[in-house]
Amino acid sequence: MKKLSKKTNLWQVFKGVAASMLGVQSNANYKSDFEQESFVPFVVIGVVFVLGLIGILLLLVNLSV
Repeated sequence: MKKLSKKTNLWQVFKGVAASMLGVQSNANYKSDFEQESFVPFVVIGVVFVLGLIGILLLLVNLSV
């Protein structure tokens, strides 16, 4: 049985989600993320990240039109 690594803080979760979304996540960080006890913080930060991206895109479109 694998030993789970310690919990990550929100900054580490944000960095992991941002790096994954941009496609620059290192393999070691990728494995570390998947060894966490819970996936919930990653989902929450991922949803916030996507909503922020959509908001920025809507703002840019409205400014250009």
